Order: sequence, then C-alpha cells, then structure tokens
Amino acid sequence: MRIVMSFYGIAGLFISSYLWCTILWNVGSGYDRFDRKEGIVCIFRWGFPGKNRRIFLRLLMKDIQSIRIAVKEDIYARRILVLYMEIRGQGAIPLTRTDENLTPREIEQKSC
Repeated sequence: MRIVMSFYGIAGLFISSYLWCTILWNVGSGYDRFDRKEGIVCIFRWGFPGKNRRIFLRLLMKDIQSIRIAVKEDIYARRILVLYMEIRGQGAIPLTRTDENLTPREIEQKSC
C-alpha cells in the first residue's frame, strides 16, 4: 500500500512541476499580427525552453483558406469557442486560447 501511495505522490510532484513550469515560462502566449498593406500574417508563440522556444510563422494572406469557429464542450458542460485559421497546405492554427471564454460576438469581432 505504501509503495502505491509513494508512486502517486511522485507522479503528482512531476505533474505539478510540469504545470508550474508551463505557467512560469508562459508557454503558448504570443501575438498575431495582420498587415493588410503588405499582405502578411505573423503569428508568434512562446514554447518550452530549448532550440525551438520561439515559434514564429510568417504567412501570406492569400494562403489563408478560411477562418472558422469551433465549439468545444469541456467536462463541466461549458461551451468553449475557439477561433481557427485554415492555411492552405498546413492545416488549422488556433488563434484564441481555450481559457479565454469569449462570447460569440467577441469572437466575431476578433475574427474581423
């Protein structure tokens, strides 16, 4: 019984340290910049420390296929709206965080 409880305690310490590092390193934060004059979209995100810490995407506006809103439900039956940008040949890139919890009107304003 003590071995099992020790395992759960160690696993809990690893998970909590991972979550605290994610918060302290600000993983996933960044900005989106849409330059209509140049026709360029720049997306910047922070990742985990290492070689690929800075994630910077520069795309042409003509490569944007669509902007879509996805509705997700979490375990508490809350609806979460996420804004995605579909890029030709690269798939979907999320533009909003899942914890922002914006209203449909705010998502619509953000997508314009």
